[in-house]
Amino acid sequence: MGEAVAKPADRLAIIAGGGLLPLYVAEAARAAGEDPFVFRLHDEADRDFSGFDSAPIGIGDMAGLSAMFKSRGIGRVVMSGSVRRRPAFADIRANFRSLLKLPAVLKTLMAGGDDTVLKMVIELIEAQGCRVIGVQEIAPQLLASTGPFGALSPSADDLRDIDIAAGAARALGLLDVGQGAVSVGGRIVALEAVEGTDRMLERVAALREEGRISPQRRGVLVKLCKPQQDLRADLPAIGVSTVAHAKAAGLAGIAVEAGRALVLERQKTLEAADAAGLFIIGIERPRAELKS
Repeated sequence: MGEAVAKPADRLAIIAGGGLLPLYVAEAARAAGEDPFVFRLHDEADRDFSGFDSAPIGIGDMAGLSAMFKSRGIGRVVMSGSVRRRPAFADIRANFRSLLKLPAVLKTLMAGGDDTVLKMVIELIEAQGCRVIGVQEIAPQLLASTGPFGALSPSADDLRDIDIAAGAARALGLLDVGQGAVSVGGRIVALEAVEGTDRMLERVAALREEGRISPQRRGVLVKLCKPQQDLRADLPAIGVSTVAHAKAAGLAGIAVEAGRALVLERQKTLEAADAAGLFIIGIERPRAELKS
C-alpha cells in the first residue's frame, strides 16, 4: 500500500467584528460539523467566543494573521461583523506576501470606499493562500427570502416608497457610500453613510420630532447590496435593533434584498416587527441589474 496523501489545510476561520453575526456564523459552522477558529478583532469583536477556539488579532496585523493561518491549518476564511474604524498606519504589520500590496493598501485606506477596502482585505487574505467565502455559504438560513416575512404586508403607498428608496439605495451603492435609504411619502429623507443603519434611523426619528417629516406619512427603510459589491463581505443585515429603530422613526416597514441580505435572529426579529406593527419584506433586484 502506498503512503496516504495528506489533505490540504482547510479549517474554517471566522474574522469577527462587532455585533451578533460572527457568533451566529460560528454556531452555524459548528452545527454543520466544522471546527471554526475565531479571530477576534481588537476593539471590534464584542461577543463571548469562549466556547470556541479563538484568539485576538489586530485589525491590520496581516503578518500575525498569516502565521496563525499556517499554525491552525486554516484554508477558508469568513469575514463577519461590523468594523467601526479603519486601521491606522501604525496598526499595519505586513508580511512578505502582503508587502508588495502595501502602497495600494495605504491608498485604499485613505481614499477608498468601504467596498473598495473590503476587496483589498479579501485580496490580502487570499494572498496568504486562503480562500475567502461568504457568510451565506456557512449560514444560508440567514438569507432573506422573497415576499413578506411576518404578519403584515406593505400597502400601495408603502410599495411606492419601497421603489423610490430602492432606487436611491442603488445610486448610493454605486458611489460606494452605503446600502440603505428611507423614503417617506414618496420623498427620500435619509441615506445611509458611515454611521450605519441604526444611526440613520435615529436621524429620521429626530426629523419627525422636529416636524420636518409629516406625521401622517409613515415611510419605509430599504437595504440593498451595492451593485458592484463582493458578496463575500458586508452583506446588508437587519435584526431586532433595526426593527426597534424603524419603529422609533415612525416607519411602516423594512424591505431588504432577497437572497443578498441577512436577517439576524429571524424569529425574534419577526416577532418584534409584528408587535411593532411593521412589515418586513424581501424584494428582488431587477434581472438586468444582476447581470451588469
